[in-house]
Amino acid sequence: MKITQAFTFEAAHRLPHVPESHRCHRMHGHSYRVELTLTAPVDPHTGWVVDFFDVETAFAPILARLDHYCLNEVEGLENPTAEHIAAWIWHRTKPSLPVLSSVRVFETPMSWAEYEGD
Repeated sequence: MKITQAFTFEAAHRLPHVPESHRCHRMHGHSYRVELTLTAPVDPHTGWVVDFFDVETAFAPILARLDHYCLNEVEGLENPTAEHIAAWIWHRTKPSLPVLSSVRVFETPMSWAEYEGD
């Protein structure tokens, strides 16, 4: 069974490794959406894979580190592409949510990166 819980955060960033003429080289912001998908059997007693409140609790400190920050200033996100943000979230979330199977990071409603581990 797969379950997914979504979160949102606001953040600024710039992409330092694109040409200066690229619009993403300049500082700008996004309303990001993060989807955490967990895959495991349904517990026959509780009836769920993981309690959504437990997902929220596990992700809260990571979300707090991203929301309303300049992502370039977050350690490990000096080049904060959607791909890097998804992997960064994965590595910080997986220890407390071992059944995490993917992280999706939406920069816009129409564009996202999905990370499923190494």
